[in-house]
Amino acid sequence: MKYKRRFLSFALVMLLCLVVQGQGIYVGTYNIRYQNKGDNNRGNGWKQRCPVICGQINFEHPDIFGAQEVLKGQLRDMKALLKDYDHIGVGRDDGKSGGEHEVIFYDRSVVTLLEDGHFWLSETPEKPGLGWDAACTRICTWGKFSSAKWGRTFYFFNLHMDHVGVVARRESAKLVVSRIREIAKDAPVILTGDFNVGQRDEIYRIFVSNGLVDSYEGCQMRFAENGTINGFNPDRKTDSRIDHVFVSQGIKVLRYGILTNCYWTDQGRRLPSDHYPVFVRLE
Repeated sequence: MKYKRRFLSFALVMLLCLVVQGQGIYVGTYNIRYQNKGDNNRGNGWKQRCPVICGQINFEHPDIFGAQEVLKGQLRDMKALLKDYDHIGVGRDDGKSGGEHEVIFYDRSVVTLLEDGHFWLSETPEKPGLGWDAACTRICTWGKFSSAKWGRTFYFFNLHMDHVGVVARRESAKLVVSRIREIAKDAPVILTGDFNVGQRDEIYRIFVSNGLVDSYEGCQMRFAENGTINGFNPDRKTDSRIDHVFVSQGIKVLRYGILTNCYWTDQGRRLPSDHYPVFVRLE
């Protein structure tokens, strides 16, 4: 009887551990770099980069992640290799398939899409158009999801802010914070993207001063030997993080990583994108 009680106690502890582990969710953000002839001429063509990017994603296998700069053809190529994933997101130029997509990919076996939408980062967020002093049309994709693995409903937002317009970035940040409050209300929120501002920028502070937590700062364990922008130069060193994963308060950030993997061709060492991906384990 004594040994039976010990066994039952051990089994209950193990079951509790499994339940706790099941509450986690693995998320990420990845600017994959839009397909263009210039990159191809310099040895960084999409056709050679795509299998590496998708191989890395399949290996890490996040439950849900945001991708930026995804053109229609690139989306088709990624869907063919990311067989476990469904996606949401429209082209920023016309709200259909034109221009870059800020895509949210999710593993259909563990995450269920409940609702989705998008808005433009401009003075007219319900229709395509340039915002403020932006150089490009910019868009934010969002989805409401449930996850039995995480045991809750949550909202995921993914964006790409302008690389030129300072006013556009500032006003876009205010708009995104406002829309998160309007759409998600008190539900857990994950916000990913290429923000084109580092952690010391005033626009970065708009997010953290409005209740969002930078997962880099809030994590229990961190592996980040470099920043997130590399310009296709594997030897470039920077501490600037312009690709962020923000979470709402109350979400515990267990692990945070900026993954600086390379691949090799006959011409030498190459990088899959001009940005490094960020992967984060949440609980």
